[in-house]
Amino acid sequence: MTTNPVRVARRAVREMRRVASLTPPQRDRHVDLIRAVAIAAVVLGHWLSVYVTHDASGFHGRSVLEVVPWTHPLTWLFQVMPLFFLVGGFANAASLTSTLRRGGNGTGWALSRAARLVRPTTVLLCGLAVGALVARALGAAPALVGMAVWLASIPLWFLVAYIGVVFLTPFMHALHRRAGLAVPIVLAVMVGADDVARLAFGVPYVGPANYLLAWLAVHQLGFSMQDGRLPSRPGVALPLAAAGLAALVLLTVAGPYPVSMVGVTGERTQNTAPPTLALLALAVTQTGIALALRERGNRLLRRPGLWTAVVAVNSVIMTLFLWHMTAVVFGVALLYGTGVLPSAAPGSALWLLLRIPWVACLALILAVLVVVFGRFERRAARRPQAVEPVRGVLPAALTVAGAGAVVAGLLGVARAGPGDHGPTGLPPGVLATYLGGAILLALVQRHWCPAPR
Repeated sequence: MTTNPVRVARRAVREMRRVASLTPPQRDRHVDLIRAVAIAAVVLGHWLSVYVTHDASGFHGRSVLEVVPWTHPLTWLFQVMPLFFLVGGFANAASLTSTLRRGGNGTGWALSRAARLVRPTTVLLCGLAVGALVARALGAAPALVGMAVWLASIPLWFLVAYIGVVFLTPFMHALHRRAGLAVPIVLAVMVGADDVARLAFGVPYVGPANYLLAWLAVHQLGFSMQDGRLPSRPGVALPLAAAGLAALVLLTVAGPYPVSMVGVTGERTQNTAPPTLALLALAVTQTGIALALRERGNRLLRRPGLWTAVVAVNSVIMTLFLWHMTAVVFGVALLYGTGVLPSAAPGSALWLLLRIPWVACLALILAVLVVVFGRFERRAARRPQAVEPVRGVLPAALTVAGAGAVVAGLLGVARAGPGDHGPTGLPPGVLATYLGGAILLALVQRHWCPAPR
Protein backbone atom coordinates (compact mmCIF):
# COMPACT_ATOMS: atom_id res chain seq x y z
CA MET A 1 0.00 0.00 0.00
CA THR A 2 1.46 3.35 -1.09
CA THR A 3 1.83 6.02 1.53
CA ASN A 4 0.12 9.29 0.64
CA PRO A 5 2.82 12.01 0.81
CA VAL A 6 0.24 14.70 1.52
CA ARG A 7 -1.08 12.69 4.46
CA VAL A 8 2.48 12.17 5.74
CA ALA A 9 3.17 15.90 5.48
CA ARG A 10 -0.01 16.78 7.37
CA ARG A 11 0.82 14.27 10.08
CA ALA A 12 4.29 15.80 10.42
CA VAL A 13 2.84 19.31 10.69
CA ARG A 14 0.42 18.20 13.40
CA GLU A 15 3.26 16.56 15.32
CA MET A 16 5.41 19.69 15.14
CA ARG A 17 2.49 21.81 16.35
CA ARG A 18 2.00 19.44 19.26
CA VAL A 19 5.67 19.54 20.19
CA ALA A 20 5.74 23.34 19.87
CA SER A 21 2.70 23.68 22.14
CA LEU A 22 4.50 21.72 24.88
CA THR A 23 7.40 24.20 25.05
CA PRO A 24 8.04 25.31 28.65
CA PRO A 25 7.38 29.04 29.12
CA GLN A 26 10.88 29.63 30.51
CA ARG A 27 12.67 28.27 27.42
CA ASP A 28 14.90 30.75 25.63
CA ARG A 29 13.42 30.37 22.16
CA HIS A 30 15.85 32.86 20.65
CA VAL A 31 18.62 30.28 20.94
CA ASP A 32 16.61 27.86 18.80
CA LEU A 33 16.00 30.61 16.25
CA ILE A 34 19.73 31.34 16.04
CA ARG A 35 20.42 27.65 15.41
CA ALA A 36 17.77 27.47 12.67
CA VAL A 37 18.98 30.64 10.94
CA ALA A 38 22.58 29.48 11.19
CA ILE A 39 21.88 26.14 9.54
CA ALA A 40 20.09 27.93 6.71
CA ALA A 41 23.13 30.19 6.25
CA VAL A 42 25.53 27.24 6.21
CA VAL A 43 23.49 25.29 3.68
CA LEU A 44 22.88 28.27 1.40
CA GLY A 45 26.49 29.44 1.65
CA HIS A 46 27.86 26.04 0.66
CA TRP A 47 25.40 25.68 -2.19
CA LEU A 48 26.16 29.13 -3.58
CA SER A 49 29.91 28.68 -3.36
CA VAL A 50 30.02 25.55 -5.52
CA TYR A 51 31.28 26.12 -9.07
CA VAL A 52 30.78 23.10 -11.36
CA THR A 53 31.53 22.42 -15.02
CA HIS A 54 31.05 19.28 -17.06
CA ASP A 55 32.74 18.31 -20.32
CA ALA A 56 33.96 15.24 -22.16
CA SER A 57 36.62 14.62 -19.52
CA GLY A 58 34.07 14.57 -16.70
CA PHE A 59 33.02 16.81 -13.83
CA HIS A 60 35.17 19.64 -12.53
CA GLY A 61 34.45 21.63 -9.41
CA ARG A 62 35.93 24.52 -7.50
CA SER A 63 34.88 27.05 -4.92
CA VAL A 64 33.70 30.40 -6.24
CA LEU A 65 35.87 32.01 -3.56
CA GLU A 66 38.94 30.84 -5.48
CA VAL A 67 38.01 32.68 -8.70
CA VAL A 68 35.76 35.58 -7.65
CA PRO A 69 37.55 37.77 -5.07
CA TRP A 70 34.56 40.05 -4.43
CA THR A 71 32.79 37.15 -2.73
CA HIS A 72 35.30 37.08 0.16
CA PRO A 73 33.60 39.77 2.30
CA LEU A 74 30.31 37.86 1.95
CA THR A 75 31.79 35.11 4.09
CA TRP A 76 31.37 37.44 7.08
CA LEU A 77 27.64 36.76 6.69
CA PHE A 78 27.76 33.07 5.80
CA GLN A 79 30.47 31.90 8.22
CA VAL A 80 28.18 31.10 11.13
CA MET A 81 29.98 28.15 12.71
CA PRO A 82 30.76 30.37 15.73
CA LEU A 83 27.00 30.68 16.28
CA PHE A 84 26.67 26.89 16.44
CA PHE A 85 29.30 26.71 19.16
CA LEU A 86 27.73 29.69 20.96
CA VAL A 87 24.22 28.19 21.10
CA GLY A 88 25.76 24.77 21.68
CA GLY A 89 27.44 26.15 24.78
CA PHE A 90 24.15 27.67 25.92
CA ALA A 91 22.21 24.44 25.40
CA ASN A 92 24.92 22.21 26.86
CA ALA A 93 25.23 24.37 29.98
CA ALA A 94 21.46 24.32 30.52
CA SER A 95 21.22 20.56 29.95
CA LEU A 96 24.23 19.70 32.12
CA THR A 97 23.02 21.93 34.94
CA SER A 98 19.61 20.25 34.85
CA THR A 99 21.20 16.78 34.85
CA LEU A 100 23.43 17.56 37.81
CA ARG A 101 20.51 19.08 39.71
CA ARG A 102 18.51 15.87 39.26
CA GLY A 103 21.35 13.68 40.54
CA GLY A 104 23.11 12.72 37.32
CA ASN A 105 26.77 13.22 36.52
CA GLY A 106 29.00 14.35 33.69
CA THR A 107 29.72 10.91 32.23
CA GLY A 108 26.05 10.01 31.86
CA TRP A 109 25.28 13.45 30.46
CA ALA A 110 28.08 13.23 27.88
CA LEU A 111 26.92 9.79 26.72
CA SER A 112 23.33 10.96 26.25
CA ARG A 113 24.38 14.19 24.57
CA ALA A 114 26.82 12.47 22.22
CA ALA A 115 24.18 9.97 21.09
CA ARG A 116 22.24 12.82 19.47
CA LEU A 117 25.32 13.62 17.37
CA VAL A 118 26.76 10.17 16.74
CA ARG A 119 23.59 8.38 15.61
CA PRO A 120 22.72 10.65 12.66
CA THR A 121 26.41 10.82 11.76
CA THR A 122 26.60 7.02 11.70
CA VAL A 123 23.56 6.95 9.42
CA LEU A 124 25.32 9.36 7.03
CA LEU A 125 28.56 7.38 6.90
CA CYS A 126 26.75 4.08 6.42
CA GLY A 127 24.56 5.67 3.76
CA LEU A 128 27.61 7.00 1.89
CA ALA A 129 29.31 3.61 2.11
CA VAL A 130 26.27 1.80 0.73
CA GLY A 131 25.83 4.43 -1.99
CA ALA A 132 29.48 4.02 -3.01
CA LEU A 133 29.14 0.24 -3.20
CA VAL A 134 26.03 0.54 -5.37
CA ALA A 135 27.62 3.16 -7.64
CA ARG A 136 30.71 1.04 -8.22
CA ALA A 137 28.56 -2.04 -8.87
CA LEU A 138 26.73 -0.04 -11.54
CA GLY A 139 30.02 0.81 -13.23
CA ALA A 140 30.92 4.24 -11.85
CA ALA A 141 34.62 5.08 -11.94
CA PRO A 142 36.28 4.58 -8.53
CA ALA A 143 37.87 8.05 -8.63
CA LEU A 144 34.47 9.65 -9.35
CA VAL A 145 32.89 7.71 -6.48
CA GLY A 146 35.69 8.81 -4.18
CA MET A 147 35.19 12.44 -5.22
CA ALA A 148 31.43 12.21 -4.56
CA VAL A 149 31.90 10.64 -1.13
CA TRP A 150 34.52 13.25 -0.20
CA LEU A 151 32.20 16.09 -1.25
CA ALA A 152 29.27 14.61 0.70
CA SER A 153 31.41 14.14 3.81
CA ILE A 154 32.71 17.73 3.98
CA PRO A 155 30.34 18.64 6.89
CA LEU A 156 32.07 16.12 9.13
CA TRP A 157 35.03 18.42 9.88
CA PHE A 158 32.72 20.45 12.13
CA LEU A 159 31.86 17.42 14.23
CA VAL A 160 35.51 16.64 14.94
CA ALA A 161 35.73 19.80 17.04
CA TYR A 162 32.16 19.83 18.31
CA ILE A 163 32.11 16.27 19.68
CA GLY A 164 35.40 16.96 21.42
CA VAL A 165 33.93 20.11 22.96
CA VAL A 166 30.83 18.21 24.12
CA PHE A 167 32.89 15.62 25.98
CA LEU A 168 34.94 18.37 27.60
CA THR A 169 31.81 20.24 28.71
CA PRO A 170 31.57 18.81 32.27
CA PHE A 171 35.15 19.88 32.99
CA MET A 172 34.93 23.23 31.16
CA HIS A 173 31.60 24.12 32.77
CA ALA A 174 33.06 23.48 36.21
CA LEU A 175 35.93 25.78 35.26
CA HIS A 176 33.41 28.35 34.04
CA ARG A 177 31.59 28.32 37.37
CA ARG A 178 34.87 29.23 39.09
CA ALA A 179 36.41 31.69 36.62
CA GLY A 180 33.56 32.87 34.34
CA LEU A 181 34.57 35.07 31.40
CA ALA A 182 38.25 34.75 32.32
CA VAL A 183 38.21 31.32 30.67
CA PRO A 184 37.34 32.41 27.08
CA ILE A 185 39.68 35.41 27.46
CA VAL A 186 42.59 33.13 28.36
CA LEU A 187 41.68 30.76 25.53
CA ALA A 188 41.59 33.70 23.08
CA VAL A 189 45.04 34.82 24.26
CA MET A 190 46.29 31.28 23.64
CA VAL A 191 44.83 31.35 20.12
CA GLY A 192 46.59 34.65 19.45
CA ALA A 193 49.88 33.27 20.81
CA ASP A 194 49.51 30.25 18.55
CA ASP A 195 48.92 32.55 15.55
CA VAL A 196 52.02 34.60 16.33
CA ALA A 197 54.18 31.51 16.78
CA ARG A 198 52.89 29.95 13.58
CA LEU A 199 52.59 32.95 11.26
CA ALA A 200 55.36 35.25 12.47
CA PHE A 201 58.01 32.78 13.57
CA GLY A 202 57.14 29.67 11.57
CA VAL A 203 56.93 27.42 14.62
CA PRO A 204 55.71 24.01 13.37
CA TYR A 205 53.03 21.76 14.84
CA VAL A 206 51.29 24.44 16.93
CA GLY A 207 48.40 25.23 14.57
CA PRO A 208 46.20 22.17 15.32
CA ALA A 209 45.80 23.33 18.93
CA ASN A 210 43.62 26.19 17.72
CA TYR A 211 41.01 23.77 16.39
CA LEU A 212 40.19 23.06 20.01
CA LEU A 213 41.18 26.31 21.75
CA ALA A 214 39.20 28.62 19.46
CA TRP A 215 35.99 26.61 19.49
CA LEU A 216 36.24 26.05 23.23
CA ALA A 217 36.44 29.83 23.67
CA VAL A 218 33.22 30.38 21.71
CA HIS A 219 31.53 27.50 23.53
CA GLN A 220 32.45 29.16 26.85
CA LEU A 221 30.73 32.35 25.68
CA GLY A 222 27.58 30.24 25.37
CA PHE A 223 27.98 29.27 29.04
CA SER A 224 28.12 32.95 29.98
CA MET A 225 25.10 33.73 27.83
CA GLN A 226 23.15 30.96 29.57
CA ASP A 227 23.87 31.98 33.17
CA GLY A 228 23.62 35.74 32.63
CA ARG A 229 27.29 36.69 32.84
CA LEU A 230 26.77 38.01 29.32
CA PRO A 231 23.42 39.82 29.64
CA SER A 232 21.32 40.99 26.71
CA ARG A 233 21.30 44.60 27.88
CA PRO A 234 22.13 47.11 25.08
CA GLY A 235 24.92 48.49 27.25
CA VAL A 236 26.68 45.12 27.00
CA ALA A 237 25.52 43.60 23.71
CA LEU A 238 26.08 46.56 21.38
CA PRO A 239 29.57 47.48 22.63
CA LEU A 240 30.53 43.80 22.41
CA ALA A 241 29.38 43.61 18.79
CA ALA A 242 31.11 46.90 17.94
CA ALA A 243 34.36 45.83 19.57
CA GLY A 244 34.31 42.50 17.75
CA LEU A 245 33.63 44.17 14.40
CA ALA A 246 36.37 46.77 14.94
CA ALA A 247 38.84 44.00 15.81
CA LEU A 248 37.72 42.01 12.76
CA VAL A 249 38.30 44.94 10.40
CA LEU A 250 41.64 45.74 12.02
CA LEU A 251 42.87 42.16 11.82
CA THR A 252 41.79 41.55 8.22
CA VAL A 253 41.65 44.80 6.25
CA ALA A 254 44.66 46.36 8.00
CA GLY A 255 46.21 43.26 9.55
CA PRO A 256 47.79 39.99 8.41
CA TYR A 257 44.66 37.85 8.22
CA PRO A 258 42.68 37.26 4.99
CA VAL A 259 39.26 38.85 4.61
CA SER A 260 37.60 35.53 3.79
CA MET A 261 36.28 33.72 6.85
CA VAL A 262 36.19 30.52 4.80
CA GLY A 263 39.32 28.73 3.66
CA VAL A 264 40.45 29.54 0.11
CA THR A 265 42.78 27.11 -1.64
CA GLY A 266 46.17 28.65 -2.33
CA GLU A 267 46.12 31.27 0.42
CA ARG A 268 49.05 31.05 2.83
CA THR A 269 46.85 31.94 5.81
CA GLN A 270 43.31 30.69 6.27
CA ASN A 271 40.94 31.72 9.04
CA THR A 272 39.40 28.30 9.57
CA ALA A 273 42.28 25.89 9.03
CA PRO A 274 43.17 26.32 11.81
CA PRO A 275 40.83 28.91 13.40
CA THR A 276 42.53 32.25 13.98
CA LEU A 277 42.15 35.33 16.14
CA ALA A 278 40.25 36.93 13.25
CA LEU A 279 37.64 34.19 13.38
CA LEU A 280 37.30 34.77 17.13
CA ALA A 281 36.70 38.47 16.40
CA LEU A 282 33.85 37.42 14.10
CA ALA A 283 32.55 35.18 16.89
CA VAL A 284 32.54 38.10 19.34
CA THR A 285 30.67 40.23 16.79
CA GLN A 286 28.05 37.53 16.28
CA THR A 287 27.72 37.03 20.05
CA GLY A 288 27.02 40.72 20.56
CA ILE A 289 24.41 40.75 17.80
CA ALA A 290 22.77 37.60 19.20
CA LEU A 291 22.55 39.18 22.65
CA ALA A 292 21.18 42.46 21.27
CA LEU A 293 18.35 40.64 19.45
CA ARG A 294 17.58 38.21 22.25
CA GLU A 295 14.55 39.88 23.85
CA ARG A 296 13.05 40.84 20.50
CA GLY A 297 13.56 37.31 19.20
CA ASN A 298 11.84 35.74 22.20
CA ARG A 299 8.86 38.08 21.80
CA LEU A 300 8.61 37.28 18.10
CA LEU A 301 8.70 33.55 18.74
CA ARG A 302 5.57 33.71 20.87
CA ARG A 303 3.75 33.50 17.54
CA PRO A 304 2.69 29.84 17.17
CA GLY A 305 3.31 29.57 13.43
CA LEU A 306 6.85 30.93 13.53
CA TRP A 307 7.76 28.94 16.62
CA THR A 308 6.42 25.73 15.05
CA ALA A 309 8.64 26.33 12.02
CA VAL A 310 11.68 26.84 14.27
CA VAL A 311 10.84 23.66 16.21
CA ALA A 312 10.51 21.73 12.94
CA VAL A 313 13.92 22.86 11.69
CA ASN A 314 15.60 22.11 15.02
CA SER A 315 14.08 18.62 15.14
CA VAL A 316 16.19 17.65 12.08
CA ILE A 317 19.03 20.17 12.43
CA MET A 318 21.78 17.54 12.27
CA THR A 319 20.16 15.81 9.30
CA LEU A 320 19.99 19.09 7.40
CA PHE A 321 23.62 19.81 8.15
CA LEU A 322 24.99 16.34 7.50
CA TRP A 323 23.15 15.66 4.24
CA HIS A 324 23.20 19.08 2.54
CA MET A 325 26.38 18.30 0.59
CA THR A 326 24.98 14.93 -0.45
CA ALA A 327 22.23 16.98 -2.09
CA VAL A 328 24.98 18.75 -4.04
CA VAL A 329 26.28 15.39 -5.33
CA PHE A 330 22.83 14.44 -6.61
CA GLY A 331 22.23 17.95 -7.96
CA VAL A 332 25.48 17.95 -9.93
CA ALA A 333 24.57 14.64 -11.55
CA LEU A 334 21.00 15.70 -12.32
CA LEU A 335 21.63 19.24 -13.54
CA TYR A 336 25.15 19.27 -14.94
CA GLY A 337 25.52 15.62 -15.88
CA THR A 338 22.44 15.82 -18.10
CA GLY A 339 23.23 19.28 -19.47
CA VAL A 340 20.02 20.77 -18.04
CA LEU A 341 21.99 23.54 -16.36
CA PRO A 342 24.55 25.21 -18.66
CA SER A 343 27.96 26.30 -17.44
CA ALA A 344 28.55 30.01 -16.91
CA ALA A 345 31.48 32.11 -15.78
CA PRO A 346 31.38 32.30 -11.97
CA GLY A 347 30.29 35.68 -10.72
CA SER A 348 28.69 36.65 -14.05
CA ALA A 349 25.08 37.78 -14.37
CA LEU A 350 24.11 34.47 -15.99
CA TRP A 351 25.82 32.48 -13.27
CA LEU A 352 23.97 34.46 -10.59
CA LEU A 353 20.67 33.90 -12.40
CA LEU A 354 21.32 30.17 -12.64
CA ARG A 355 21.78 29.99 -8.86
CA ILE A 356 17.97 30.17 -8.56
CA PRO A 357 17.16 26.79 -10.22
CA TRP A 358 20.34 25.34 -8.68
CA VAL A 359 19.32 26.17 -5.12
CA ALA A 360 15.69 25.22 -5.76
CA CYS A 361 16.71 21.77 -7.03
CA LEU A 362 19.08 21.18 -4.12
CA ALA A 363 16.40 22.25 -1.64
CA LEU A 364 14.01 19.69 -3.10
CA ILE A 365 16.64 16.93 -2.96
CA LEU A 366 17.54 17.83 0.63
CA ALA A 367 13.87 17.78 1.60
CA VAL A 368 13.63 14.18 0.33
CA LEU A 369 16.79 13.22 2.23
CA VAL A 370 15.39 14.76 5.41
CA VAL A 371 12.14 12.82 5.02
CA VAL A 372 14.11 9.58 4.62
CA PHE A 373 16.80 10.09 7.25
CA GLY A 374 15.42 12.68 9.65
CA ARG A 375 13.55 10.08 11.67
CA PHE A 376 16.85 8.70 13.01
CA GLU A 377 17.68 12.07 14.54
CA ARG A 378 14.19 12.60 15.93
CA ARG A 379 14.28 9.12 17.46
CA ALA A 380 17.59 9.87 19.19
CA ALA A 381 16.26 13.20 20.47
CA ARG A 382 13.10 11.59 21.89
CA ARG A 383 15.10 9.17 24.01
CA PRO A 384 14.78 10.39 27.62
CA GLN A 385 18.05 11.45 29.20
CA ALA A 386 19.15 9.24 32.07
CA VAL A 387 19.52 10.93 35.41
CA GLU A 388 21.22 8.10 37.29
CA PRO A 389 24.93 8.90 37.67
CA VAL A 390 27.40 6.69 35.80
CA ARG A 391 30.03 5.80 38.35
CA GLY A 392 33.22 3.78 38.15
CA VAL A 393 36.53 3.87 36.34
CA LEU A 394 35.56 1.31 33.70
CA PRO A 395 32.57 3.15 32.13
CA ALA A 396 34.49 6.43 32.24
CA ALA A 397 37.49 4.85 30.52
CA LEU A 398 35.30 3.17 27.89
CA THR A 399 33.50 6.46 27.27
CA VAL A 400 36.82 8.24 26.69
CA ALA A 401 37.99 5.44 24.40
CA GLY A 402 34.75 5.49 22.41
CA ALA A 403 34.77 9.25 22.05
CA GLY A 404 38.42 9.18 21.01
CA ALA A 405 37.74 6.57 18.34
CA VAL A 406 34.76 8.51 17.00
CA VAL A 407 36.75 11.74 16.79
CA ALA A 408 39.75 9.95 15.25
CA GLY A 409 37.49 8.33 12.65
CA LEU A 410 35.83 11.62 11.73
CA LEU A 411 39.22 13.31 11.54
CA GLY A 412 40.42 10.57 9.23
CA VAL A 413 37.39 11.05 6.97
CA ALA A 414 37.91 14.82 6.91
CA ARG A 415 41.60 14.45 6.06
CA ALA A 416 41.22 11.69 3.47
CA GLY A 417 40.45 14.01 0.58
CA PRO A 418 39.09 13.00 -2.83
CA GLY A 419 40.35 9.86 -4.50
CA ASP A 420 39.81 6.12 -4.63
CA HIS A 421 39.67 4.94 -1.03
CA GLY A 422 38.21 1.52 -1.71
CA PRO A 423 34.76 0.05 -2.34
CA THR A 424 32.99 2.20 0.28
CA GLY A 425 34.60 5.45 -0.88
CA LEU A 426 36.06 5.83 2.63
CA PRO A 427 39.41 4.58 3.99
CA PRO A 428 38.54 1.17 5.51
CA GLY A 429 40.59 1.67 8.68
CA VAL A 430 39.07 5.10 9.27
CA LEU A 431 35.52 3.81 8.83
CA ALA A 432 36.24 0.86 11.13
CA THR A 433 37.70 3.17 13.78
CA TYR A 434 34.65 5.42 13.73
CA LEU A 435 32.14 2.56 13.80
CA GLY A 436 34.06 0.85 16.61
CA GLY A 437 33.89 4.04 18.68
CA ALA A 438 30.19 4.56 17.94
CA ILE A 439 29.37 0.96 18.90
CA LEU A 440 31.41 1.25 22.09
CA LEU A 441 29.59 4.43 23.14
CA ALA A 442 26.24 2.81 22.43
CA LEU A 443 27.15 -0.25 24.49
CA VAL A 444 28.34 1.86 27.43
CA GLN A 445 25.18 3.92 27.32
CA ARG A 446 22.95 0.87 27.15
CA HIS A 447 24.70 -0.95 30.01
CA TRP A 448 25.56 1.87 32.39
CA CYS A 449 23.23 4.66 31.33
CA PRO A 450 19.81 3.19 30.43
CA ALA A 451 17.04 5.60 29.66
CA PRO A 452 14.37 5.92 32.35
CA ARG A 453 11.14 4.10 31.67
